Parts: sequence; C-alpha cells; structure tokens
Amino acid sequence: MEASQILIAGIGGLGCSWAKGAFARCDGTADIVLVDADDSSFESCDSAHVLRLGHALDSLGCAALPPLAEQRMRGYSALAQTVLKPVELVLLLVGLGGGTGTGAAHEFARQARQSGAIVIAVAALPFEVQTTRGEIAQKGLERLERTAHVTVRLSLERLARQAREKGTNWHMGAEWVEDLVEGLVRTLMRMGLINLDLMDLRAVVDQEGEATLLVGTGQPDDPEAILKSAMMAPLAALDVAGAQGCLIQVEGGVGMTIGQVDQVANMFTEALDPNAQVILGARVSEDLEDSIRVVTLLSGIPKEV
Repeated sequence: MEASQILIAGIGGLGCSWAKGAFARCDGTADIVLVDADDSSFESCDSAHVLRLGHALDSLGCAALPPLAEQRMRGYSALAQTVLKPVELVLLLVGLGGGTGTGAAHEFARQARQSGAIVIAVAALPFEVQTTRGEIAQKGLERLERTAHVTVRLSLERLARQAREKGTNWHMGAEWVEDLVEGLVRTLMRMGLINLDLMDLRAVVDQEGEATLLVGTGQPDDPEAILKSAMMAPLAALDVAGAQGCLIQVEGGVGMTIGQVDQVANMFTEALDPNAQVILGARVSEDLEDSIRVVTLLSGIPKEV
C-alpha cells in the first residue's frame, strides 16, 4: 500500500490534536486531513490537507451548532472527494459533544464510505458531569455508528483518570489513540511473518454487531500482562464476549517466535464466539526489542438488549 491510501482524519479541535500526534508517529506512512472551524487546529502540521468549516470573519465557527457543521461539511463534498479519491482506509478521530466534531464527523464518514473507503472512527465521549454535551454527543454517536464501519467509543472519564495517575495532560498525551493508529498503519503498510491486508480488514468489519479496538504491550513470555494492558484501554464499557470476528496483529522484536505469537493470539481470542472468524497477522520490528505489541479489532459483538 501507499501512504496516500491510508488517511488519518481529525475532526474538531480534539480530533485534530490527536490526529496530528498520530500522524507524527506514523513517519510518512499515512496521509492526514484536518477539519475544523478554528485555525489553531491547523497549526504545526504543514503537510496536512485542511478543510476549514467557516469563514475568516466568522469568529464563532460552529460552536455548539452541529447542524451548521454538518451543512458546511456537506458543502465541501467536492473538495473532500479530491482528498478521498486514492484512500482505502480512513482512521477518523473526533471528540463528540461540541459543534464541529458532532456535526461534521458522520458527514465526513459518509463521504469517505461513498468513495469506497473503510472507515474506522474513534469517538471520545464527554465527561459524565457534562450532561448537555453528553446529550449532544449521544445523537452524534448514533449517526456516526450508522455511517462508519467501526466506531470505537473512548471514555474521556477513563482517559483523564489514567492521565492523572501518570501525571500527564490527557488533551495532549493520548498515547492510546496514537498507539492504536500507528498499530493499524504498521499492520497494513509493512510486510510480516504472516501478512494482513485490506481484504482481511473488510472481512472483519463487515460482521454485524458492535465493534471495538484494543492495543496491548508487554513481555513475550507474559501474554496475560499483554491482555491486561489491552483491557486497560480508556474505552466506554463494552462486553466483548461472543464477538464474531477478530483481526489480530502481533508485532515483536527480532527474538519473537511463532510459539509466542500463537500464545498471545490464543489469550486474546479465548473469549470469542466458538465459531468466530479470526484473522492473524505477525511481524518482526527491531524497534520493539524485547517486547510485543498487539492490535486487535473485534467485531460482531452482540448488542446489549
């Protein structure tokens, strides 16, 4: 694959911030587009495609106005298609509950799917005390889930709690989001011991039901710790038991063995439906040295009644 075939899309202020961090980690193996009504979101990323949802004299942008952001995003459809034309996979990052992200994310996802791309969205949900933003976010989430192939619900509550424990700023230090994006890009861009491609990804995302992504790291001889690391992800509560589809990429240092790959894969798939479709990929990466990183896409998760 070429870098132009994978697009990291940041929608709104938080989405743009995370997209720029993830793009920097991908080292030229993906393209980036930033969509916002605030020019400050476009700073420090000269190589990004930019879609400004507003006008130079429009000081309010799309604040608290999702319908306005949706309308403006729809008006950019012709321009967006020039960016989306070569794209096979869109990794969409957005914070829901405000105007731009809530209104534009699902419309951008719709345009991306219309162009033939797979759309995987990571949507951050507001803090529990932000009841008004929470109501706005829920409406945007429902529309995004109907449009994107996969929508991963990220909990700002859990993200902030983990950041406090580490003494970091959750706004700028979203390591989990960056790890996730980098892991998916690595999976599809680099050859490995067992190769994965976009056809494998399409086979998994086409499963009916809910879906999510996990990222775990740890020592090769301690698969339980790797799984525990993945389960510490700042995701909104979702029971992954009974998932019907699973794409799993295991990446480790030069000493990683097929036996270790098999052990880790078994640990991550034992809770799945017995008849689940499991697609495994593995590669050696010198920069990981004595550790293993696992990126897992789970789909076909039964919806709560």
